[in-house]
Amino acid sequence: MGAFSIWHWIVVLAIVLLLFGPGRLGNLGRDLGKSIKEFKSAMNDKDITPEKIESQQGQTASTVNQSEKTKA
Repeated sequence: MGAFSIWHWIVVLAIVLLLFGPGRLGNLGRDLGKSIKEFKSAMNDKDITPEKIESQQGQTASTVNQSEKTKA
């Protein structure tokens, strides 16, 4: 058999539940899933060039400037 039996994993799971609690583990799992999903979508986006990134940053900055002017 492997290095760890089912009893080892049960003890590890119990310790993790005691340390973090079930609510926090749910949030951790959800955040991990979102991170993996975003990473995969970024890896599949093949149309990213430095020029495109700079233009997107410029558009974002101009949008922020315009919204600040309307507030003033």
